[in-house]
Amino acid sequence: MIMVQAIIQPIRLSTVRSALEEAGYSETMVSDATGYGRQRGQTAMFRGNEYRIDLLRKVILEVVIDEDDLDEVIEIIRASARTGTRGEIGDGKIFVLPVADAIPI
Repeated sequence: MIMVQAIIQPIRLSTVRSALEEAGYSETMVSDATGYGRQRGQTAMFRGNEYRIDLLRKVILEVVIDEDDLDEVIEIIRASARTGTRGEIGDGKIFVLPVADAIPI
């Protein structure tokens, strides 16, 4: 088994979840996160003053799948999480982790 962990923009969460559910991957876990990658935060204006926002809001979506489904799931997430036609800096990152076992409680 493999865990696919996708860190994506919150505005793309419903699109990614819908695409995964349509393909038959409905068991997901979602959690909030803050951080930044290459985009190094943002600059914003408030009451005429410019300030820097270092940590940006992101969402972590996790799904545990069979190893045979890995390429399909990665492509679904990549295609549905992109904000532009080719993707933009800040769209997110996908991590693939091995899962030794899954034990129901």
